[in-house]
Amino acid sequence: MAFAYGSGVFQQAGGDMSKNMLDFILVVDNALQWHSENLAMNNHHYSFLRRFGPQAISNIQSKYGAGVYFNTLVPFENRLIKYGVIETRTLIEDLVNWNTLYVSGRLHKPVKVVKKPNLAELISALNTNLCSALHVAALLLPEKFSEEDLYTMITGLSYSGDFRMTFGEDKGKVGKIVKPNLQHFKELYHPVIENHKYINLDDRTGKYVHLHNEITRFYNLNLSPRCVKEGLRHHQNNPNMYPDTEEVIRKLAKDLNIDEYVAKSVAAIVNSSSWSQSVKNIPTAGFIKSVRYSFSKVKKMIKGKKVFG
Repeated sequence: MAFAYGSGVFQQAGGDMSKNMLDFILVVDNALQWHSENLAMNNHHYSFLRRFGPQAISNIQSKYGAGVYFNTLVPFENRLIKYGVIETRTLIEDLVNWNTLYVSGRLHKPVKVVKKPNLAELISALNTNLCSALHVAALLLPEKFSEEDLYTMITGLSYSGDFRMTFGEDKGKVGKIVKPNLQHFKELYHPVIENHKYINLDDRTGKYVHLHNEITRFYNLNLSPRCVKEGLRHHQNNPNMYPDTEEVIRKLAKDLNIDEYVAKSVAAIVNSSSWSQSVKNIPTAGFIKSVRYSFSKVKKMIKGKKVFG
């Protein structure tokens, strides 16, 4: 599978797509084999790490950060591209469990599929990821919410807890992603919403209704990703009192503050992976490219502040 994502592919409010770098994720079955072939063809795409060979690059990809190896600021057809490589198994685990929410979070939003997946397990995991995003968002939203509210909440999941949102990313990024791309979000999530047991559309107001009670909270919690549920157990005052995750879910389904606990659990996942992957990206990109890339992010952040006041 291969897909493009981000501001170089989908319009963002106040942005010029033609000037933005194109971002890709390539999903491969065998990272060692892939990097071996890519080093032979595109040695110049890599930083100084190319000197250590494909085995070292593959190890860095799999053992550190979010399981992704990026080559960035690569000239291609009068544009600059960045491409990340992730193994199929690593992606499936992230889609199903939200281990890092790094690539699975990008797939909460519309992407341009360049090569369609043909592995049934991967296709199923992609759908599970969208369903999980809806279940978690339902726990965080009020009982009545608009379609835009829903997509804004879902988009914000993978940015919550990301240290780069404090410095280095445009604070208005979530709104810029959602507003110009409502139709793309609809195409992605309407089938998922229709299959949700407790979310209904109020034809009079045009808003969705999702009543908050113990039954609906348990339903959404139970169908949330494993790492979110594990995080809920760890965020208890005395996690040892509730060694079984299902016990925690049943307890929290009765708690009116469940949204706070879920938000903390998701933010903890994102915070951990955003730090580790960002540190890893420095040597994989190389020092000069890292500085150039970081500077471009800071410029966007400053521009965003001017636009949104």
